[in-house]
Amino acid sequence: MMNPNKYERQYFMPPETSLEWTKKEYITKAPTWCSVDLRDGNQALIIPMSLDEKVEFFKYLVKVGFKEIEVGFPAASETEYTFLRTLIENDLIPDDVTIQVLTQAREHIIKKTFAALKGAKKAIVHVYNSTSVAQREQVFKKSKEEIMKIATDGAKLLKRLADETEGNFLFEYSPESFTGTEIDYALDVCNAVLDVWQPRPDWKVIINLPVTVQLSLPHVYASQIEYMSKHMKYRENVVLSLHPHNDRGCGVADTELALLAGADRVEGTLFGNGERTGNVDVITLALNMYTHGVDPKLDFSNLPELTKVYERLTRMSVYERQPYTGQLVFAAFSGSHQDAIAKGMHWRDEKHPEHWNIPYLPIDPHDVGREYESDVIRINSQSGKGGVNYILMHSHGINLPKAMREEVGYMVKDVSDKAHKELTPDWVYQIFSDHYINTKSIFHIDECHFKQVDGITAEVTINHAGESKVITSNGNGRLDAVSNAIKQYFNISYELSFYEEHSLTKGSSSKAVAYVGIICNGKTFWGVGIDPDIIRASIEALIVAVNKIEELGSADACTDARMIEIMNYVQANYIDITLDDLAEKFFLSKPYLSKYIKEKSGMTFGDLVKKIRMKKAKALLKSSNMTVENIAMSVGYQNVEHFNRLFKKAYDMTPMQFRNQK
Repeated sequence: MMNPNKYERQYFMPPETSLEWTKKEYITKAPTWCSVDLRDGNQALIIPMSLDEKVEFFKYLVKVGFKEIEVGFPAASETEYTFLRTLIENDLIPDDVTIQVLTQAREHIIKKTFAALKGAKKAIVHVYNSTSVAQREQVFKKSKEEIMKIATDGAKLLKRLADETEGNFLFEYSPESFTGTEIDYALDVCNAVLDVWQPRPDWKVIINLPVTVQLSLPHVYASQIEYMSKHMKYRENVVLSLHPHNDRGCGVADTELALLAGADRVEGTLFGNGERTGNVDVITLALNMYTHGVDPKLDFSNLPELTKVYERLTRMSVYERQPYTGQLVFAAFSGSHQDAIAKGMHWRDEKHPEHWNIPYLPIDPHDVGREYESDVIRINSQSGKGGVNYILMHSHGINLPKAMREEVGYMVKDVSDKAHKELTPDWVYQIFSDHYINTKSIFHIDECHFKQVDGITAEVTINHAGESKVITSNGNGRLDAVSNAIKQYFNISYELSFYEEHSLTKGSSSKAVAYVGIICNGKTFWGVGIDPDIIRASIEALIVAVNKIEELGSADACTDARMIEIMNYVQANYIDITLDDLAEKFFLSKPYLSKYIKEKSGMTFGDLVKKIRMKKAKALLKSSNMTVENIAMSVGYQNVEHFNRLFKKAYDMTPMQFRNQK
């Protein structure tokens, strides 16, 4: 059973209030970074890295930009010792990189440490001893004075051995378990060590105040750091360093607030690897600064590569929600989030703002080697129309019309929902293509030929039921003429309600994309065409849309060769054609021909001619500046009033109203 009375606060507040750091808004410059991956990080691994793996990791840390790298505890094991010697003897340490080694404040360990450093161009020797109340009472069973003597004796020995060993050595001291130490006592110990070392402007030393175990809220640690910084001897010649662990999940917060409080340096690891809950994550710290416009002085521009190297060498996995690095940290599955991101990216493309400010994305994923299409907008059953459109646009150059996006979004989401899977960009495109580009199950059009005489006349070869038929039709444009041919052939009615086009923005720039929407019996059907010829792309889109009409499969298609010939002849001679003319042309009697037309088209001869004339009139009203009187005459009506009455009856508006509508 949980019992909070079992616990008490184990940290110590500074002897005086120290909250000046709260007046600072953000970190204005990068600290000195020291990677402790090869020591603190490595000792936390179930299977520590081999020699070759440690060498490779060291080289990658150098590549990232670390100028101080803790390489291990050379007195702890043969592997640690050999690794350090390998770096030195093979000249693997760049001139601008300082290695760091750790040693306890014990004589034989310090001596072995200096022996391991022989030949090093520059090295930090880090000595420590524990100072906390718990460690003094339970582990060492020593007084404050005795613990301080361990620290000063270690400091003296470091100084003596450094003088006796060839090389350029810097010193670092840590009162281990600082957070559980009385702050005034910790200050006394650090000052005693500093009195031994006597740092100078040309030879600064490091005092490291570790969060060996997190015991307090971050602001308490910041206040402790500020107090130490204000009262430490030789402060101008001291590099005040931090080494936070993450027991309370506040490693990053501890570090950030402590930097505000006066710290100069940070020891941490990639991804926060380390004992127990780990060390502070340097990547998160650095990129947090980066999002505030501060150069972190570390190169994390290829986090995917860094992650792979890290996981291979450490056999650790990077959590999918790890800040900046995890596979899902930029991912937006929610429809509203996807829509906001997509609109934000579009706004950025249009406005070209100086600074990054995209909803839900605190950092540009491209800056750290991530991709918008695969890392940011992710498609599953929770996604929305904006996300699906974004994927199609950025992966395949398809920018859906707004009126089409909802239908496509729901269709893609439904696939994900039923499959219980996330959809890749290629899978999204395949779904889209299957439904809107390649759906031509009932008919297709083999070829089209156009003539322009008072509008457009089209000769359309329709392939249906294994046969090809040529249909002649008129329209106010090429697409309208083809549409009328389809309507004529299948004896169906629909409205060509939407058309949009753009060049394909990905892949072949010579191709165009056309989107066609039609309305039949109150339902909208969409089709998409892609072709170098925009007219052909438009026709392909129309074919797909019409193929989706449910009634088309059972429509009484005009497959009768004679009827097709009759219709084509009427289309060509609609102005003044009579039933007598038609009967003579096809060697049929007028009664038989009249009955035949009615049977095949569902209309009388007169209604058929009138329908063709009205379609032609509509085309002329939209495509020409001819007067209504002249249009009436051109389509076969000498009396304009009669024409107006017929037009209004057919379309529920006058010719002028039709012309003026938007």
